[in-house]
Amino acid sequence: MAALVRAGQEIFSERSVEDVTVEEIAERAGVAVGSIYNHFGSKAGLQAAVVEHALEADRHYMDRAYTADRSPAEQIYAAAEQYLDFYLDHPDYFRMLAFPGQPGQYQAGQELSERLVRAVDEQNRHLVEALRQGMASGELREVDPEEVATILWAAWNGVISLGWRPDSLRRDSAELRALLATATEIVANGLLVR
Repeated sequence: MAALVRAGQEIFSERSVEDVTVEEIAERAGVAVGSIYNHFGSKAGLQAAVVEHALEADRHYMDRAYTADRSPAEQIYAAAEQYLDFYLDHPDYFRMLAFPGQPGQYQAGQELSERLVRAVDEQNRHLVEALRQGMASGELREVDPEEVATILWAAWNGVISLGWRPDSLRRDSAELRALLATATEIVANGLLVR
């Protein structure tokens, strides 16, 4: 089963799900076509399993950011760093979750799209909670936490996407880390109570 998920992840990152056949996936995994149907029911079922693996990996990274030993502001900075680490370690998973439906990427069906939205909402709730705790403690000024969480998430996605640009705007991992820290700092400077 792991070989099928890995093969699906590789192939789906190269071409849209609609352009991939179950025969190609089975061949890459080194298994019979029937294995896809036995384990996942369909190509869409395999795609859903790949998405679940991506979501699990994302949760693993993001959970490292929201620890009790960090202040709310430190949690926000750590979330940015963990999000970048997730991208650097799993670029295809990151693109699948951050930019579903892009050409050459995963094409999520309605149910899968809704699952991705729920997962983003779940992760942003952690960010919202860090913002609320920071406001309650007086560390952060009063803002709309949902709005700021959405701004941070969108800014982080935009900065990280520079890592796969095909032109001179492409940034390497060190440059991405510096840009992400600057983007987070800009927002944090507006949030921190001085």
